[in-house]
Amino acid sequence: MKISIIGGGGWGLSLAKLLAENEHQILVWEYNPEFLQSLRTLRTNPVLLPNITLPNEISFTDSFSEVAAFDSELILLATPCQFIRHTLKSIKKSNCEELWLSPRLKAIVNVAKGIEEYTLLTIDKILEEELPEAVYQKICALSGPSHAEEVARGLPTTVVIAGSDEKLLIWLQEVFSNEYFRVYRSFDILGVEIGGAVKNIIAIAAGIISGLGFGDNTMGALLTRGIVEISRLGAKLQAKPETFLGLSGIGDLITTAISTHSRNRFVGYQIGQGKTLSEIQASMQMVAEGITTTNSVYHLALKNEVDMPIVTQVYEILYRQKEPLLAMRELMLRELKAE
Repeated sequence: MKISIIGGGGWGLSLAKLLAENEHQILVWEYNPEFLQSLRTLRTNPVLLPNITLPNEISFTDSFSEVAAFDSELILLATPCQFIRHTLKSIKKSNCEELWLSPRLKAIVNVAKGIEEYTLLTIDKILEEELPEAVYQKICALSGPSHAEEVARGLPTTVVIAGSDEKLLIWLQEVFSNEYFRVYRSFDILGVEIGGAVKNIIAIAAGIISGLGFGDNTMGALLTRGIVEISRLGAKLQAKPETFLGLSGIGDLITTAISTHSRNRFVGYQIGQGKTLSEIQASMQMVAEGITTTNSVYHLALKNEVDMPIVTQVYEILYRQKEPLLAMRELMLRELKAE
């Protein structure tokens, strides 16, 4: 099968490797000239996936026309949330809309996580605004506890894929799954999107409390109350409650909050150690989507009158330079209530 991946970051490349190992033919679109050159000549990106060599079945391009001519059965969108709309508009400006309208195309799978700034939309809604109506039923989302570095190394991983067409979801499960990568299916694409986005904010908070030197009690409390906030927002937006007890909810939250692979936890840890957000971002070569998502979700919660005290305090720390210790004190001294 021919599969195109829009975005050659760490996650896009690890999924390209996975799908190539599943005997599919892969074309990856990457915009960064330096990364593209390394991928074409050395079949690796030592910055994003150190010590990983990509299979020969993967090709690389920076041309949307070449992606359109590839005539894929499956397209993966592996572009960070805040760049997805721009990327889709660039495809349209390149007169490559036939990319979405090929009769061979069965599914468009988003693998990024986040809430768009200003519009406060989940990624599936961005796609509905930018793609032809004829492909709406083909839009799916893949999420779960899945660090790119570990998937690229073939470590056992489970994720969930969400969409509206059960036959399509079953087909996608078969496309992705193998002995180290297991895929479940869900009809709650909204819940899967919300869980994947908001957990990055809680992961920043987890990094902050680790950077401050707090212990396991604090972390346990944070993760427990964090999933409550995620579920609360999901319920308000009419997602299914059980989604947040699954892989894209509590599963992804735990993994992202405790792992040293997590870019969002890294950001929080550095803040807890006393660094400023601008200093941290200047030192990073990869995108920590939770930074922008904090701004988006804070305003989404205000708009929908959802109480999210952890998200609020992370927003205050990132965007209003609040002292982390003061934020923790205010969380602990909130009005007492039933669980």
